[in-house]
Amino acid sequence: MSGILYIVSVPIGNLEDITLRALRILKEVDLIAAEDTRHTRKLLSYYDIHKPIVSYHEYNETQMDKLLITKLQAGNNIAIVSDSGTPVISDPGFTIVNACIKENIKIVPIPGPSSLLASVVVSGFPLHNFVYEGFLPPKKLRRIKKLMSLTDEKRTMVFFESPHRLVKSLNDMLEIFGDREIVIANDLTKMFEEIYRGTISSAIKKYTESAPKGEFTLVVRGKSDDDVQKN
Repeated sequence: MSGILYIVSVPIGNLEDITLRALRILKEVDLIAAEDTRHTRKLLSYYDIHKPIVSYHEYNETQMDKLLITKLQAGNNIAIVSDSGTPVISDPGFTIVNACIKENIKIVPIPGPSSLLASVVVSGFPLHNFVYEGFLPPKKLRRIKKLMSLTDEKRTMVFFESPHRLVKSLNDMLEIFGDREIVIANDLTKMFEEIYRGTISSAIKKYTESAPKGEFTLVVRGKSDDDVQKN
Protein backbone atom coordinates (compact mmCIF):
# COMPACT_ATOMS: atom_id res chain seq x y z
CA MET A 1 0.00 0.00 0.00
CA SER A 2 1.07 3.58 -0.66
CA GLY A 3 2.02 5.86 2.17
CA ILE A 4 0.21 9.04 3.18
CA LEU A 5 1.12 12.63 2.38
CA TYR A 6 0.41 14.87 5.38
CA ILE A 7 0.00 18.63 4.86
CA VAL A 8 1.09 19.85 8.29
CA SER A 9 0.45 23.36 9.60
CA VAL A 10 3.20 24.72 11.84
CA PRO A 11 3.50 27.88 13.99
CA ILE A 12 3.68 31.28 12.29
CA GLY A 13 5.92 32.57 15.05
CA ASN A 14 5.24 31.38 18.58
CA LEU A 15 6.40 27.77 18.79
CA GLU A 16 3.61 26.95 21.25
CA ASP A 17 1.05 27.41 18.47
CA ILE A 18 1.15 23.85 17.19
CA THR A 19 -1.48 21.15 17.64
CA LEU A 20 -0.92 17.92 19.51
CA ARG A 21 -1.89 16.05 16.35
CA ALA A 22 0.71 17.91 14.29
CA LEU A 23 3.41 16.97 16.80
CA ARG A 24 2.33 13.33 16.72
CA ILE A 25 2.37 13.22 12.92
CA LEU A 26 5.82 14.81 12.74
CA LYS A 27 7.08 12.17 15.18
CA GLU A 28 5.49 9.29 13.25
CA VAL A 29 6.22 10.06 9.59
CA ASP A 30 9.19 8.53 7.78
CA LEU A 31 10.28 11.80 6.16
CA ILE A 32 9.66 15.55 6.46
CA ALA A 33 9.82 17.74 3.35
CA ALA A 34 10.53 21.29 4.50
CA GLU A 35 10.59 24.62 2.70
CA ASP A 36 13.60 25.65 4.80
CA THR A 37 15.31 22.80 6.60
CA ARG A 38 17.17 25.13 8.96
CA HIS A 39 13.91 26.74 10.07
CA THR A 40 12.14 23.41 10.50
CA ARG A 41 15.02 21.88 12.46
CA LYS A 42 14.57 24.61 15.10
CA LEU A 43 10.94 23.59 15.53
CA LEU A 44 11.78 19.89 15.64
CA SER A 45 14.59 20.46 18.11
CA TYR A 46 12.27 22.47 20.37
CA TYR A 47 9.95 19.46 20.58
CA ASP A 48 12.73 16.85 20.59
CA ILE A 49 11.66 15.35 17.27
CA HIS A 50 14.30 13.54 15.24
CA LYS A 51 13.31 12.68 11.68
CA PRO A 52 15.01 12.77 8.27
CA ILE A 53 14.42 16.08 6.48
CA VAL A 54 14.70 17.00 2.82
CA SER A 55 14.54 20.43 1.28
CA TYR A 56 11.35 21.13 -0.67
CA HIS A 57 10.89 24.63 -2.08
CA GLU A 58 9.69 26.47 -5.19
CA TYR A 59 12.99 25.99 -7.02
CA ASN A 60 13.19 22.20 -6.69
CA GLU A 61 9.52 21.16 -6.55
CA THR A 62 9.47 19.42 -9.93
CA GLN A 63 12.58 17.39 -9.15
CA MET A 64 11.51 16.56 -5.58
CA ASP A 65 7.95 15.60 -6.55
CA LYS A 66 9.28 12.55 -8.41
CA LEU A 67 11.38 11.48 -5.41
CA LEU A 68 8.56 11.98 -2.93
CA ILE A 69 6.01 10.15 -5.08
CA THR A 70 8.42 7.20 -5.38
CA LYS A 71 8.83 7.10 -1.61
CA LEU A 72 5.08 7.38 -1.02
CA GLN A 73 4.41 4.57 -3.48
CA ALA A 74 6.94 2.47 -1.55
CA GLY A 75 4.81 2.91 1.58
CA ASN A 76 6.60 5.81 3.29
CA ASN A 77 4.53 8.46 5.09
CA ILE A 78 5.69 12.01 4.39
CA ALA A 79 4.90 15.37 6.01
CA ILE A 80 5.08 18.59 4.02
CA VAL A 81 5.78 21.74 6.07
CA SER A 82 6.45 25.34 5.07
CA ASP A 83 8.51 27.90 6.97
CA SER A 84 5.41 28.91 8.90
CA GLY A 85 1.66 28.43 8.85
CA THR A 86 -0.19 26.19 6.43
CA PRO A 87 1.61 24.79 3.35
CA VAL A 88 0.36 25.27 -0.23
CA ILE A 89 -1.18 28.72 0.51
CA SER A 90 1.36 30.97 -1.25
CA ASP A 91 3.92 28.32 -0.30
CA PRO A 92 5.27 25.13 -1.90
CA GLY A 93 3.04 22.06 -1.98
CA PHE A 94 0.59 22.60 -4.85
CA THR A 95 2.44 20.36 -7.29
CA ILE A 96 2.97 17.44 -4.92
CA VAL A 97 -0.70 17.53 -3.88
CA ASN A 98 -1.77 17.29 -7.51
CA ALA A 99 0.81 14.57 -8.20
CA CYS A 100 -0.64 12.55 -5.32
CA ILE A 101 -4.17 13.05 -6.60
CA LYS A 102 -3.07 11.78 -9.99
CA GLU A 103 -1.40 8.72 -8.47
CA ASN A 104 -4.31 8.06 -6.09
CA ILE A 105 -2.12 8.57 -3.02
CA LYS A 106 -3.94 9.52 0.16
CA ILE A 107 -3.55 13.15 1.32
CA VAL A 108 -4.37 14.17 4.89
CA PRO A 109 -4.46 17.84 6.01
CA ILE A 110 -3.34 18.58 9.58
CA PRO A 111 -5.03 21.94 10.32
CA GLY A 112 -3.40 24.61 12.41
CA PRO A 113 -1.90 28.12 12.33
CA SER A 114 -2.47 30.43 9.36
CA SER A 115 -1.43 34.08 9.13
CA LEU A 116 -4.28 34.57 6.67
CA LEU A 117 -6.99 33.52 9.12
CA ALA A 118 -5.29 35.09 12.13
CA SER A 119 -5.25 38.44 10.34
CA VAL A 120 -8.82 38.49 9.07
CA VAL A 121 -10.41 37.50 12.39
CA VAL A 122 -8.92 40.53 14.17
CA SER A 123 -9.72 42.98 11.35
CA GLY A 124 -13.29 43.73 12.36
CA PHE A 125 -14.28 43.71 8.67
CA PRO A 126 -17.17 41.59 7.30
CA LEU A 127 -16.09 37.96 6.95
CA HIS A 128 -19.25 36.12 5.89
CA ASN A 129 -17.18 35.92 2.71
CA PHE A 130 -13.83 37.41 1.74
CA VAL A 131 -11.29 37.13 -1.08
CA TYR A 132 -7.65 36.14 -0.70
CA GLU A 133 -5.36 37.54 -3.41
CA GLY A 134 -1.95 36.43 -2.13
CA PHE A 135 1.07 38.52 -3.09
CA LEU A 136 0.51 41.37 -5.53
CA PRO A 137 2.72 41.38 -8.66
CA PRO A 138 6.16 42.93 -8.01
CA LYS A 139 6.08 45.01 -11.23
CA LYS A 140 4.11 48.26 -10.96
CA LEU A 141 2.13 47.96 -14.20
CA ARG A 142 0.99 44.43 -13.43
CA ARG A 143 0.22 45.43 -9.85
CA ILE A 144 -1.91 48.36 -11.05
CA LYS A 145 -3.75 46.07 -13.48
CA LYS A 146 -4.46 43.56 -10.71
CA LEU A 147 -5.75 46.23 -8.33
CA MET A 148 -7.94 47.74 -11.03
CA SER A 149 -9.60 44.35 -11.51
CA LEU A 150 -10.58 44.51 -7.82
CA THR A 151 -11.93 48.07 -7.81
CA ASP A 152 -15.58 46.98 -7.53
CA GLU A 153 -14.92 44.07 -5.16
CA LYS A 154 -17.31 44.40 -2.21
CA ARG A 155 -15.87 41.55 -0.20
CA THR A 156 -13.08 42.09 2.31
CA MET A 157 -9.76 41.62 0.47
CA VAL A 158 -6.62 40.02 1.89
CA PHE A 159 -3.09 40.37 0.53
CA PHE A 160 0.40 39.26 1.59
CA GLU A 161 3.23 41.74 1.09
CA SER A 162 6.97 41.93 1.67
CA PRO A 163 8.51 44.82 3.64
CA HIS A 164 10.40 46.29 0.66
CA ARG A 165 7.24 46.52 -1.46
CA LEU A 166 4.74 47.46 1.25
CA VAL A 167 4.70 51.24 0.72
CA LYS A 168 4.68 50.87 -3.08
CA SER A 169 1.64 48.61 -2.91
CA LEU A 170 -0.12 50.92 -0.45
CA ASN A 171 0.45 53.89 -2.76
CA ASP A 172 -1.04 51.94 -5.66
CA MET A 173 -4.02 50.91 -3.53
CA LEU A 174 -4.63 54.53 -2.59
CA GLU A 175 -4.59 55.51 -6.25
CA ILE A 176 -6.93 52.69 -7.33
CA PHE A 177 -9.20 52.08 -4.32
CA GLY A 178 -9.23 55.51 -2.73
CA ASP A 179 -8.57 56.02 0.98
CA ARG A 180 -10.26 52.92 2.36
CA GLU A 181 -9.98 51.38 5.81
CA ILE A 182 -7.17 48.89 6.17
CA VAL A 183 -5.80 46.57 8.84
CA ILE A 184 -2.16 45.55 8.55
CA ALA A 185 -0.96 42.58 10.59
CA ASN A 186 2.81 42.43 11.05
CA ASP A 187 4.73 39.46 12.50
CA LEU A 188 1.72 37.89 14.21
CA THR A 189 2.50 35.80 17.35
CA LYS A 190 6.11 37.03 17.33
CA MET A 191 7.85 39.33 19.78
CA PHE A 192 7.18 42.52 17.80
CA GLU A 193 3.64 41.64 16.69
CA GLU A 194 1.66 44.67 15.55
CA ILE A 195 -1.87 45.14 14.26
CA TYR A 196 -2.30 48.52 12.61
CA ARG A 197 -5.77 49.92 12.00
CA GLY A 198 -6.39 53.03 9.95
CA THR A 199 -6.76 54.24 6.39
CA ILE A 200 -4.50 53.48 3.46
CA SER A 201 -3.12 57.03 3.52
CA SER A 202 -2.34 56.88 7.26
CA ALA A 203 -0.63 53.52 6.73
CA ILE A 204 1.54 55.05 4.00
CA LYS A 205 2.58 57.80 6.40
CA LYS A 206 3.37 55.32 9.17
CA TYR A 207 5.50 52.97 7.07
CA THR A 208 7.24 55.79 5.25
CA GLU A 209 8.38 57.30 8.53
CA SER A 210 9.27 53.91 10.05
CA ALA A 211 10.82 51.37 7.68
CA PRO A 212 8.69 48.20 7.61
CA LYS A 213 10.25 44.95 8.79
CA GLY A 214 8.94 41.40 8.90
CA GLU A 215 5.99 39.78 7.14
CA PHE A 216 2.78 41.66 6.38
CA THR A 217 -0.85 40.70 5.80
CA LEU A 218 -3.06 43.48 4.46
CA VAL A 219 -6.81 43.32 5.07
CA VAL A 220 -8.67 45.92 3.00
CA ARG A 221 -12.35 46.76 3.39
CA GLY A 222 -14.30 46.05 0.22
CA LYS A 223 -16.14 48.67 -1.81
CA SER A 224 -19.17 49.98 0.06
CA ASP A 225 -22.34 51.79 -1.04
CA ASP A 226 -20.76 54.99 0.31
CA ASP A 227 -17.83 54.49 -2.09
CA VAL A 228 -20.30 54.10 -4.96
CA GLN A 229 -22.08 57.32 -4.00
CA LYS A 230 -18.78 59.20 -3.79
CA ASN A 231 -17.95 58.13 -7.30
